[in-house]
Amino acid sequence: MGLEYQFKSSPENPDDLINEFLKLNDNYTHDDQLKIKKAWNFLISRTKDLQRPCGKPYYLHPLRVANILAGNRLDADTVVSAILHPLHKFDVTPDQIAAEFGENVSKILITTNKIISLPMNSKTLHESDAIRKMLFAMCDDARVILLTLSDRLDRIRNISSLTTEQQRALAEAVIEIWAPLADRLGMQKEKNELEDASLKFTNPDAYIQIEKVIAQSKEEQAAYLEKAVNNIYKSSAKMGIEVTITSRAKHYYSIYQKMRKRNKEISELYDLLALRILCNSPAECYTLIGIVHGLWKPMDGRFKDYIAMPKSNGYQSLHTTVICEGKPLEIQIRTHEMHNMAEHGIASHWLYKKGTNHDLVEADKLDIFNKLQQFKETNITDEATFNTLKNELLGDEIYVFTPKGDVRKLPAGATAIDFAYAIHSAIGEKIIAAKADGKIIPLSKPLQNTQIIEIITNPQAHPTETQLKLVKTTKAHQRIHSWLMNNDPTFSEKNSLEKANFEKDQTASQQNAEGKLPPKKRPKAGKNPAPANHRVLKNVLVQGEKHVLYTIAQCCHPLYPDLIVGYVTRSKGITIHRADCLIYHRIPDKERKTMEVQWDSSDSDN
Repeated sequence: MGLEYQFKSSPENPDDLINEFLKLNDNYTHDDQLKIKKAWNFLISRTKDLQRPCGKPYYLHPLRVANILAGNRLDADTVVSAILHPLHKFDVTPDQIAAEFGENVSKILITTNKIISLPMNSKTLHESDAIRKMLFAMCDDARVILLTLSDRLDRIRNISSLTTEQQRALAEAVIEIWAPLADRLGMQKEKNELEDASLKFTNPDAYIQIEKVIAQSKEEQAAYLEKAVNNIYKSSAKMGIEVTITSRAKHYYSIYQKMRKRNKEISELYDLLALRILCNSPAECYTLIGIVHGLWKPMDGRFKDYIAMPKSNGYQSLHTTVICEGKPLEIQIRTHEMHNMAEHGIASHWLYKKGTNHDLVEADKLDIFNKLQQFKETNITDEATFNTLKNELLGDEIYVFTPKGDVRKLPAGATAIDFAYAIHSAIGEKIIAAKADGKIIPLSKPLQNTQIIEIITNPQAHPTETQLKLVKTTKAHQRIHSWLMNNDPTFSEKNSLEKANFEKDQTASQQNAEGKLPPKKRPKAGKNPAPANHRVLKNVLVQGEKHVLYTIAQCCHPLYPDLIVGYVTRSKGITIHRADCLIYHRIPDKERKTMEVQWDSSDSDN
């Protein structure tokens, strides 16, 4: 993918356009070219006289998408699928596609069109499910997601041609889904372009301001960077290392994020430019980091070794920031092969010469695919589960270590509870405390990169609803949720479900008896609750004892046989809540002051 290529041929002349396309992408065989041209003619036969709302020919968008994919040297079937992907709107069936272009193209299009035609805002469960289907489609054929990503990239490049509502939805989806997905696939160029294009639309003033300052910085710092580059060239030559060095401006969206995070104006940021050093081997990378740190003092905490510990998208590089002539200078060091992976990401594994055999792809560079295989059967029934899955797949990540030195990758924001479940579910279920670098930390505290985590367990411990709200990984969320549903009668979701089922049964019973809807009654908690006319007020036993001061909570008015919990207050003794009371569940750290309570069954009805 990469920056947009502008076709020189007239948009009104389809023959010239396809000939220019094939000349530009001349790596395809003669048979491949014939197949691509056949697909183009098939598209033109159905869309030649159609225009987009912007006034441009309808067929330009699929050709631009095809060009993005061809630029990454993807196989002819993927390019053909890109050209044909809008045709489902024109009553062209999958069987027709299969007959003309083969089953492979038909399968790619069936899945791609299901994804592209659905909204991608992730604001509702329906839309979340669309994203889930898209992600899991990657497991079967990565070309589906590369085609979908290319479609979104072309749309954001041409966002001005969309309606205001479509522009807003697309810009939100780019930041929420497409840029993180490009990042997870290792496609740094595409991620940067997607984010910058979205910023240009959502905050044009900030974009223009950053653009001006970057241009000014390049001019002002040209001599400064040239001097730094020459020093590196001289020092590396003395060590017999051949290098290529380029300077680059950081992409606009990352600068914008720094401005917001540090609450600074762009004029107050100094590290807007960076150097990239390319060499021939990993050993040379480490020699070069020594050279750079010998030339300038490194800043504390700014060295990152992504060669020894690659990112889950396969990205490898050494990052450091040094103080050069009183200014911070960021430097990246990597091999040419690592740079190719950083530029093209997973697309570099799916070139047309390799086909689509998963055995040809290095497994350690397909972390997102391996995770998706694990979660393929995940039943997403609520927003919380989906957001947990999405964050784990598309969010930032950290690396933490076991005391034995084993590394675990976790999503940013993960807690020691997530870490415990990552080790083993049995450890997660019994966790009571944790240490980070030898010091006790709260279980609610997000873990930090490179910490050594030690888990403390107790055989009597078990998962809690509070833990469910803290975890960030799908595995921990699923295991805790399952345990609570099976073992905890006070679990709010379980009670809500039982209440809903009870109310449904009562309504059906009433309808059968009277042929009409009953008046609405407050649903009851617990298994097999008593009928509504048997709900009474009884005395409460606190930890089995009578005559302990307690108060019935006014927020939920518990009555026998509602399931109840007791909460210790400063002035009212024990307050008795229904177990599913929302007010009770919003109390922070409530477990510490919750006491065992129950209705006094020996008490007569009042």
